[in-house]
Amino acid sequence: MIRRVQVKRRKPAVPLDGCDSPVVARVLAGRGCNTLPDYSLSSMLPPDLSGVESAAGLLADCIMGGRRIAVVGDFDADGATGTALAVRGLKALGAGDVVWRMPDRVRHGYGLGEKLAGECLADQPALVVTVDHGISSHAGIELLRTAGVEVLVTDHHLPGPELPRASAIVNPSLPGETFPSRHLAGVGVMFYTLIALRAELRRRGSANNFRLDGLLDLVALGTVADLVRLDENNRRLVHQGLKRIRARRCQPGVAALLEIGGRNLAHVGAADLGFIAGPRLNAAGRLDDISVGIRCLLEDDPARAMELARELDRLNRERKDIQAEMTEQARTIADEMLAAVSGEPGGYCLHDATWHPGVVGLVASRICEQQRRPVVALAPAGDGGAEWKGSCRSPEGVHMRDLLAAIDAEHPGVIDRFGGHARAAGLSLEENRIDDFRAAFERHVGKLEFPADSVLSDGELSGPELDLVTAEALDAAGPWGQGWEEPLFDGRFRVLERRVVGEAHLKLTLEAPGGGPVIDAIAFRAGELCHRELPDPLHVTYRLGINRWRGNTSLQLIIQHLVEQAA
Repeated sequence: MIRRVQVKRRKPAVPLDGCDSPVVARVLAGRGCNTLPDYSLSSMLPPDLSGVESAAGLLADCIMGGRRIAVVGDFDADGATGTALAVRGLKALGAGDVVWRMPDRVRHGYGLGEKLAGECLADQPALVVTVDHGISSHAGIELLRTAGVEVLVTDHHLPGPELPRASAIVNPSLPGETFPSRHLAGVGVMFYTLIALRAELRRRGSANNFRLDGLLDLVALGTVADLVRLDENNRRLVHQGLKRIRARRCQPGVAALLEIGGRNLAHVGAADLGFIAGPRLNAAGRLDDISVGIRCLLEDDPARAMELARELDRLNRERKDIQAEMTEQARTIADEMLAAVSGEPGGYCLHDATWHPGVVGLVASRICEQQRRPVVALAPAGDGGAEWKGSCRSPEGVHMRDLLAAIDAEHPGVIDRFGGHARAAGLSLEENRIDDFRAAFERHVGKLEFPADSVLSDGELSGPELDLVTAEALDAAGPWGQGWEEPLFDGRFRVLERRVVGEAHLKLTLEAPGGGPVIDAIAFRAGELCHRELPDPLHVTYRLGINRWRGNTSLQLIIQHLVEQAA
C-alpha cells in the first residue's frame, strides 16, 4: 500500500566542497555535514564506555584462569549477531571454555529471567555475559549472583529506575553515560567490549594478534537489522562491515543468508542487511528457535552454513504467510475501531487469541506505518497460561517506552513487564487486564497531538541528474538507514505505461519533466493503482535505485509516496 503524504523539502544548504557528485554534496549538506564523512577504521570511536574496563577485567580473569564463560543472547537479529560475535571473539582472544544459550520466546520470555538463569547454572559457568538484554533482568541476575556466578550485562536498552546487581554493566543508554555514540546496537556494545578486552589482555601480556575488524560483518548486520539510529560511528561500523562482505571476507553464515535471498555479495548494501539477511535470522526467533540462526553465524563450513540458511529461509517464508493473515485481521479490527469513533483514533490496541506472539511486532509495525499512530498488538504468550505478550510501535515524535512507563505509573499492576526504545517496545500482561490496559492506552494517546502525514524530501532532480551515475554515487555515499535516511526526492512525471508485476507491485514507465529521459519505476505493494485514475503529471516521492538483471545495470526509480501537497 502506498501512502498519500505532504512533502516538506529540506532547507537549501551550501554543498560540500571536495565531493565529485553535486547531488551527493547537496544531500550530505542537507543532513548537516560540514565535511565529507570519514568511515575509516582509524576514525572509529575508542572504547570509552563506562563499565567497559570492569567488563574487560572480568573476561580477562576468566580467560587467563581457564574458567567457563556462558554467553546468553536474545532471540532477534541483534541478539543473534551479538552472541555469534561474542563467541567467535572470545574464542579468538584465547577463551578456551565458552558456551552459549538463547532464551525461548515462549518458555523464557524476554531477557535473563529466573527460569533461564536457573538453566544457565547447569552449565557451571564462572561468568554469564548477556548480549542485547539484561538491564531489566533483576531476578535472574540476583539468582546467579546468589549462586556465586559473576554476571556481565552488555545491553543498549533503556534502564529502569534501578540497575540490576550485576558484576559489571556496559550500556550506552545508562544515565550520565558520556560515550558519544549513544545509539550502539547490542552487537555494537559487545564489539566495543571485545576491543576493551583485547587491550586488557595486551596490558597483561596475554594478547594474540587476532584482528577484531574481521568480525565487523556481524556488527553491520545486527546494527542495521535492529533499526538503531545510524549516527556517524554506527555508519563507520556498517560501512566497514559491508566492505568486508562485498570482498567475501565475511562469516560463511552471513554470506549464505544474503545469497539464499538472491543477493550478489559484490553489490550488497545496508538495505540488503535489513530486508534480506535480518528477517531470515529473526524468523527463527519468531517461529522456532533462534539457535538455528546462531549456528548458521558460527558455522565455518560454507556448505553447512548454506544448509542452515535454507532452513532459515523456509522459516521466513512461513513467517510471511502468518504475518499476511494476521495483518489482514489487524486491518479489519483497526477499520472497525475507526468506524466506531468520530475523528481519528489516537492509537490502536489490537489483539486476537489466534495470533502468533512472535509475529505481533511485525503486525504492529505495518499498522503503525499505515495509520501513523501508536499501535500495540497483543497475542497469547503460548505457554498455556493467561499471559499475553504485546509489541508496540509508534510514529516519530511518540516515545513508546515512556508512554508505557506513564501508563504503568498511573495504573500499577496493569502491566507485568515492559521495556524497549523510543519507537519500539514490548510488554506482558495478564489476559484479564487487557481491557484495563486498552482503556489506559487510549486515554494517554488521546492526549497526544499528531502532525499531518508528511515526509522530508531532498528536492527535485533535473533531467540530467536522473541517471545511473547519480544513483551509483548516492549508493557509494552510504550506508543509509535509520536516522540517516536514504535520499528521498520528489518530482512530477508523465505516466507512459503501467502494469502489475509480481502479483502486487506497480511497474511504471515515466517521462521526466520537459521531455526529459524516460525512466523505469516501481511502486512496491501498490498494484491497486494500476487501474485507478492518476493525476497527470503524477507527483511522487522516490529513491534512485540500481536495477541489476542478467548482467545489465540500469536506473530504476523506487516510488515511495503519492504527494498531496508540497511545501
